This record gives sequence, C-alpha cells and structure tokens, in this order.
Amino acid sequence: MKKKQGRKGRSQAEYNRLGLLVITFVVLLFLGSMLQNSRRLETRLASYNARAEALEEKLEEEKARTEEIDALKAYMKTDEYAEEVAREKLGLVKYGEIVFREGSSPEE
Repeated sequence: MKKKQGRKGRSQAEYNRLGLLVITFVVLLFLGSMLQNSRRLETRLASYNARAEALEEKLEEEKARTEEIDALKAYMKTDEYAEEVAREKLGLVKYGEIVFREGSSPEE
C-alpha cells in the first residue's frame, strides 16, 4: 500500500509529526510562561510576608504604647500625680516641710 500523499508531496505521517511538534512547542511555551509567573508570584508572596511581619511588629509596639498611655491616664487620676505636679510646676510644699534650694545662702 502506498502512503496517502497530501499537498505538495507530503505524507500524512509528516503532517502528523509537524502537528505534534507544533503542539509540543505550544505546551512548552505555556509551561515556561506558567513557571515564570509562578516565580514572580513567589517573589511577591515573600515581599508580602515580610511586610506582614513588619506590620505585626509595629502592631505589637503600638499595643504596648497603648498600655503605657492607659497606665499613665490611670496615674494622672491619682492624688499622687496631683501632688507631684503641684510640687514641680507650682512650687507648692506640704505644711511643715523643709525646703532646700541650691545656690541660696542662709543670709538671703
């Protein structure tokens, strides 16, 4: 039996091989594209994970700062804080308390 001849003298087997090569090339092209996109996505994921870790650390710092502020608010509501402010800013003293000042002589 003779092989069936296609256009311009090519056999059916040659067309099948050519079609198989074209399909293989297209599949390899898609595979290469997918691998490149996969690497790009892995790089993005790594940068997002690093950013997430940095934000988690910052969140913990802000939580600690919030706790410090809350503790300071509670302290500011105490009598001890009012007394401290009266001493430092207003120069007030308790009754019977002796005050020593730097640089002052007894004659003054």
